[in-house]
Amino acid sequence: MSNPEFRRGFLLGTVALANALWFISFYITWGVFWFKIAFSAAILAGVALWVDSDQKPPVRVDLNSFLIGLTSATALYLIFWTGKYLSTVLFPFAHDQIGAIYGKGEGTPVWIIIFLLFFVTGPSEEFYWRGYLQRKLMRRFGNWQGWLLATVIYAGVHLWSFNVMLIGAAGVAGAFWGAMYWRLGNLGPVIISHSLWSSVIFAVFPMS
Repeated sequence: MSNPEFRRGFLLGTVALANALWFISFYITWGVFWFKIAFSAAILAGVALWVDSDQKPPVRVDLNSFLIGLTSATALYLIFWTGKYLSTVLFPFAHDQIGAIYGKGEGTPVWIIIFLLFFVTGPSEEFYWRGYLQRKLMRRFGNWQGWLLATVIYAGVHLWSFNVMLIGAAGVAGAFWGAMYWRLGNLGPVIISHSLWSSVIFAVFPMS
């Protein structure tokens, strides 16, 4: 799909699709949450790769990429632990809202959560949110503005959770991975970072 006008219109369409998918994943109680969010992310990644088939983002995975991904995932995990401590001290509602995030996956075996987050949700989200949406917005509006706009949209779709802590967490994580992609220009380390971080924080060493 090489028509630039079509691409611009399609980008807005994918944002609308992301909102619909996140609404189904977070607000609609039917179904298993981890399967719904994995399926939603995979749809967005597939659509982005299809519409932008001739301009795929660079994805290089080597030892350096793995080390950057591992280091950044560790740093983000520590940032979230600090944020959890401060938020539970400052905001009376924080503890319950953090618990509600983990409650969505209640009853799902840990190994399934890890598998979906590491191999499906993490990579798929990065292909769409950073590799497609942020890349297009940075090209259209400039690096700083594109990064900021992509971060706001990423946090915005989480409004459907009606969970202030989750919306804030999405904003922090989106800004972090967006800055990584902006700086490195390579989606490989960002995918590794996202996949490792999400697997650990939601299944291996949760913060609930």
